[in-house]
Order: sequence, then C-alpha cells, then structure tokens
Amino acid sequence: MPHLSHTRRQFLKRAVAMGAAGLAPVPLAAQPGPRAFSLAPAPARVALVGDPHPATEVWAFDGRVPGPEIRVKQGERVRIAVANGLPQETTVHWHGLRVPHAMDGVPHLTQPPIPPGGRFVYEFDAVDAGTYWYHPHAQSYEQVARGLFGAFIVEERTPVSVDRDLTWVLSDWRLTREAALRADFRTMFDVAHAGRIGNTVTVNGVVPESFDVRAGERVRLRLVNAAVARMFALRFDGHSPVVAAYDGQPVAPHAPADGRVVLGPGERVDIVLDMTGAPGARFAVTDDFYPRNAYRLLDLAYSAERPLRDRPRAAWTKLPDNPLREPDLSRAVRHEVALTGGAMGGMGGMGGMGGMGGMMGRGMAWMINGKAVAESDHHDHAPLFALARNQSCVVTFVNDTAWHHPMHLHGHFFRVLSRDGTPTAHREWRDTVLLAPRSRAEVAFVGDNPGDWMLHCHVLDHQAGGMMATIRIA
Repeated sequence: MPHLSHTRRQFLKRAVAMGAAGLAPVPLAAQPGPRAFSLAPAPARVALVGDPHPATEVWAFDGRVPGPEIRVKQGERVRIAVANGLPQETTVHWHGLRVPHAMDGVPHLTQPPIPPGGRFVYEFDAVDAGTYWYHPHAQSYEQVARGLFGAFIVEERTPVSVDRDLTWVLSDWRLTREAALRADFRTMFDVAHAGRIGNTVTVNGVVPESFDVRAGERVRLRLVNAAVARMFALRFDGHSPVVAAYDGQPVAPHAPADGRVVLGPGERVDIVLDMTGAPGARFAVTDDFYPRNAYRLLDLAYSAERPLRDRPRAAWTKLPDNPLREPDLSRAVRHEVALTGGAMGGMGGMGGMGGMGGMMGRGMAWMINGKAVAESDHHDHAPLFALARNQSCVVTFVNDTAWHHPMHLHGHFFRVLSRDGTPTAHREWRDTVLLAPRSRAEVAFVGDNPGDWMLHCHVLDHQAGGMMATIRIA
C-alpha cells in the first residue's frame, strides 16, 4: 500500500474505497512483489543545446531530461516513491496508464499535493502493454515546460520481434540566446492562442543532429509528445513508417495519412521503421505540422556496416490487444462536450465583451459546455456528467474554436468512432483525441474505473485557462 500520512488517509478515504474496486491486474504465472522505483523532481542543469551554449537551468526528475525511462512488463505491480525537491507543490500523473483513482496524481481530486520536501508513494498494476509517460499535474503549464516529464514503457508479455525498441520523447523549450529558459509561463497571449510553443525542439532532452541506424534493421520507435503545446507532424524521408499503436493501444498496421506521423501534446504513436537505405546514406526527418515553420528535426544516419540482413523482413503484424472493454453502442448514454472560447473565435458563450474581459482578468479564456474551470478549483465543481459503473458512453466533442485541442481523459481509453461525421478507418483506441479547429469527433468508452476523472485539453495553457472538467464513474 502507498505510504500515506494520517491526514492523507482521511483525505483519500473515499478515493481509496473507489480505487480498491478498480481495475484488476493482468494475471501472471507468479505474483512477485512490486517493482520499486524512485523519482526526485528538483532543480537541475542540463545541456539541452550543447556546445558552445551553457547548460540550461531546468526542473528535472533525477537530474535528467527526460526523466528516467520506467520500463516494466505487462501485469507487473510497480511502486514509485516520489520525493519533492521543488520549490512548489507537485504530483505525478501516469498519462495513459489505467490506474486506480487514488494513484492518478491529480492534486486535491485524487490526492493532496506533495509539498516541498514531502514524499508520496504510488503503487499500481501495469494493466496494459504500450507506450505511456509521466508528468506533474500541479501547475503543469510551468512544471512540464521546465522539464518534468519521462517515458513509461510497459512491454508485452511475449517479446516483440524487432532489432531495437527505442523511445523518442519530443519536447520544445522557449530559450534565450544564452540557452536560458524564459520564465514567461501562462501569459494571456499563450493561454488564448496556441499555447506556449517554444523555439528549440529536443529529442530525448538534446537538440539532435542525427540518429544512428544500420541498413536492414527493423526499429520499433515509440514517439511521445511531451511538449506543453507544440504539435508534431513527422515525415521520414526515404522510408515507409508503419503505425503499430496509438496512445499505447495496438492498431491494424497501416501507413500514416499523407505520410506524416501526427502527435498532439500528450499523444503517443508507435511506428515500425525498416531501414531500407544503403550503408552510409542520410535521410532527413522533418516536422511540418506548421507549414510556414517546417524544419529538419534530425537525420537518419546509416552506418558504413554491411546490411544486417540480405532480404526485407516479413510485413509487420498487429500487436496483441490489451484487455479493454468494448462499448455497447446500442445501450450507450450520449453526451456532447462543446469547446468554446479563445482568440479569433469571438470568445463565444462568454457573455459578450464584458464577460470576456472578466474571464480574461481571471486568466480564463476557454470553456467546456459553457463553464471555465480553474486548475486550482476543479475539484469543487460538479462533474460534467456522471455514469453508472460499467455504463457505455458515447461522447461527441465539438470544437467551436480557431485552435487545435488534444482532449485527454484520465483513467480510460475510448474508441474514436468518427471525425466530422465520417467513420474512422481504424476505430482506434486512444486516451487523447486531437481536434482540429471547427471540427468534431465521436468517441465511445466503458466507464469501468470508478472515481472522478479529469477531462481536459493537453495544451497545458488551455487547461490552465479553463478547458478542464471532470466526469464521475459511480
């Protein structure tokens, strides 16, 4: 059980009761004790840009950006002790992992925040194989932007046949010319527009020049978008990536639309890359999500070694499914979730200019179903809607704004059924759905994890500016 003070036990009495009835672990042949890990968020200095620039002052888990990759097997139980060395309260949210409510890391909703110098122990089962990540959920618009994030990988029970299994944690930073992190967090311009988009992009915490590969090898590449606002659309010149999973959940193998692997903040995509180039060749990986600001992320740099194999490998086959419950659409309850507000959209629904001015004076610019909820008081608001446990639900997201919104639901995965009225090709499972401006998406899930769960935009300035809510599974 987690290490909790007496007051924390009182605070979490209801949450723990709900969590105890939560998700059952995938059974193992034998049940060993929990795998023990520790994380220490604290100020640090890291060489993001490299010579001749100085190191950058950041906040980091264990002095590293990204934080240590946690890698376990499906069905294992994990215990993670977090010791807060920051000057602020913090928590750790396990993005995409279906954990009990009391372990979800949302301050005041699932646990008291961890004070400076304090400690909290998270314990849960790694129910689903896949690619996940962790980050704070306290002042996340600042704490994530300062460098607090890391990958959490749950390996399949049976090893997957690839030559290398690698992770790229993508992020960006708003730096000065001296490589110092600019401390202009949560400006109203960022809140009301696209969010805090940086001027320096890193892969695994460094500005990369190249990524070394060998002709003939097959790589499973786990892409994680840990940026607070930046969207990515990656093109792998001269290669044919195969999408194997979205947000950790297996999908029928397919080529990405338009040849671009798109990730909104919070999203993950697993791709399989067969290295079909010749020894010594170089191929660019470019990011052109923002066409006017397209850039070369890095080069795939082939070594001079002879190819690893003489003939291509067989076509990639689908990864094994995780134990997700299929929603019953014929009996599902239906809810609409309307996203409004922001610049260039008339700040619709805010009661005209007077209402808009009042909201912006409080740092708010966004609403869900007509309500703007501040990060500091989301736990005091009634849920957006409530479901009986094991109830199927269809949610229609309507983005009536001029901006992209990656909407993330805690504690659950949903099937993406349609976009703008057109059925999706793969009906993929996701925990985060990226909504383009003036678009809609229909998703379905089973509310089988009891508790009050966050639903919010993962552009973290938008979340801080009111685009957050909770749903209740009773």
